[in-house]
Amino acid sequence: MELAPIALFVYNRPEHTRLTLEALSQNIFANESKLIVYCDGAKPNANKGMIESIKLAREIVKSKKWCKEVNIIEREQNFGLYKSITNGVSEILSNNNSVIVLEDDHVTGKGFVSFMNDALDKYKNAAEVACISGYIYPVKDTLPDTFFIKGADCWGWATWSRAWQIFNADAKQLLNEINISGCASDFNFFNTYPYTKMLEDKIEGRNNSWAILWYASAFLHNMLTLYPGKSLVQNIGNDGTGVHCTPTNMYDVKLSDDKLILQTIPFKENVSAKKVMAEYFKTLYPKRSIKYRIKTRIKKIIGYGN
Repeated sequence: MELAPIALFVYNRPEHTRLTLEALSQNIFANESKLIVYCDGAKPNANKGMIESIKLAREIVKSKKWCKEVNIIEREQNFGLYKSITNGVSEILSNNNSVIVLEDDHVTGKGFVSFMNDALDKYKNAAEVACISGYIYPVKDTLPDTFFIKGADCWGWATWSRAWQIFNADAKQLLNEINISGCASDFNFFNTYPYTKMLEDKIEGRNNSWAILWYASAFLHNMLTLYPGKSLVQNIGNDGTGVHCTPTNMYDVKLSDDKLILQTIPFKENVSAKKVMAEYFKTLYPKRSIKYRIKTRIKKIIGYGN
C-alpha cells in the first residue's frame, strides 16, 4: 500500500499546532509518511502579537521531525483558510493520487493515519466515494464501525485526485442546483443543520468557507463519504482562538485510538446513521431546525425555484 502524503495547514496558534503534531507523530505509519506543512503568512494589518504567534507556530513545526519526511512551505503573504486549503490540496493532488488533510487544531487518535490509508486504498477506484472522514459527531446512539453518508467532510479527511476534480467554487450555482432539484431538506440533514444558509452566506460574503463548497459539490454528484463509528479526530479549535469558530464544547468527542478494520459495505447512504446525526444536530439548533422545516414547507407550497 502506497501511503498518502499528509497536508497540515498552520497559521497562528502555536499550542494547538504542537498538540496536533505530537498526536500525529504517535500515529501508526507516521514514521513512514510524508508530511507537508503549509504555514500561512501574516495579514497586512497584523499586530506584533499576531506576528509573534505566527513565528512561534512555525518554530514548533520546525522543532522536530514529526514524520518520516517533513516539507515546510512558509507563505510570505496571508492566503486565508479557503485559499490555503484549496491551493494546497490541489497542488499536492497534481503530483499524487491521494492526500490526507489536517488543520492545526485536529488532534488525532493513533489509528487515524492507518484508517485513512486503508480506506484510500480500498476505495481508490470507487467512483461513488469522494471522501474519507476521521471525525464523527458525539451522537448518542451507537453507529456502525464504518458507514457512508452523501457529501464530503472537513475535520481530518482524505480524498483522491479523481474526486477533488468535482470541487466547485461557485456557491451560487451549487445553491441553485440544490433548490431546483428539491433536495434542500436532504442536504440540510432533514432540516436540522443550516447548510443551505451557509451557501447563502458564502454568496453574500458573510463567510469564506471552502468546506461548504466541498460538501455541496460531492452531494450534488451523489458521491459518498466514509465515516468511522468512533471519532479518530478531536477538534480542539472550538475554544475561541480560531478565526472561523465560536467557543463551544458541543463538538467534543471521546477520541478513539482503535485501529479500525474496514468491512465491505454497500455503496449507498446509511439513512439510519444519517438520522442519528440529524438528532444530534437538533441539539445544536433546536429552534432553527423547526424554522427550517416550516421554511421548506412554505417553499414547496409556493413552488420555489419554478
